[in-house]
Amino acid sequence: MKTDDNQLKVFISSRESTCSECGENLGSHAWITLAGDRGALCLTCADLDHLVFLPSGDPALTRRTKKNSRLHAVVLKWARARKRYERQGLLVEEDALERAETECLADAEIRQAKRIRDAERRDILDKEYVKRYSEQMRRCYPHMPSGLEVKIAEHACLKYSGRVGRSEAAKRFDEESITLAVVAHVRHTKTAYDDLLMRGMDRHDARTLVREKIDRVLEQWQGAS
Repeated sequence: MKTDDNQLKVFISSRESTCSECGENLGSHAWITLAGDRGALCLTCADLDHLVFLPSGDPALTRRTKKNSRLHAVVLKWARARKRYERQGLLVEEDALERAETECLADAEIRQAKRIRDAERRDILDKEYVKRYSEQMRRCYPHMPSGLEVKIAEHACLKYSGRVGRSEAAKRFDEESITLAVVAHVRHTKTAYDDLLMRGMDRHDARTLVREKIDRVLEQWQGAS
C-alpha cells in the first residue's frame, strides 16, 4: 500500500494474519502490506522480502539510506495507548544501508579528527595575545566584517608558526604587520590568486595581478572614501 507521498507501507500486525495470495498463516506480529480488496500480503508475495530493517533513531543514517535505496518502505506499528500507527523504521536495500553506514562512519571520523585539530589549535593559541592583536586590527580596519579580525588573528598568531602575527613587529602590534596579515587573508579568499598559482604562474606575477583587487577591499574595510 502506498502513501500519498508515494511511499510503501509495511504494517506490524497486532492480530493473527494470513497472506491472501500464498495462504500462509503469518500469526500475530507479522510484517504485512495491505493490497486493497485482496487483503494482507506477506513480504515475499509483496516482493519486499529482500529488504532489511533499519530502525528509527539515526536521522543521518536513515536519510542517506533512503536516498541510496531504490526501493524502501516505512514500517508502522499500532500504538494502543496513543491509538495511532507509529513509525518503527524503514525496510531498505541492504547494499544501500551498507553504503550509508560507511558514509556516516567517515563523517564521524572526520568530525572527531576536526575536534582533535581544534583542541590542538586552542592549546597553541595565546588567547590574550590574539585578543589584543585582533582589537588592533579592528581599529585599523573598522569596516571589515564582524568577527573576521579574530579569525585572521588566530591564523596569523599561532605559536611557533613563523607567521606574520608572530614577528617582532606584530608583537608590538605594528600597523604594518597587521596589514600584512589582512592582505594575506584577502589575497587567498577574495581574489583568484590561488587559482593563478595552480595554473603555474609565478608567485610575484600573481600578486601583481591581484593587487588592485586587494587594495579595493582594504579601502572598503578602512572606510576610505
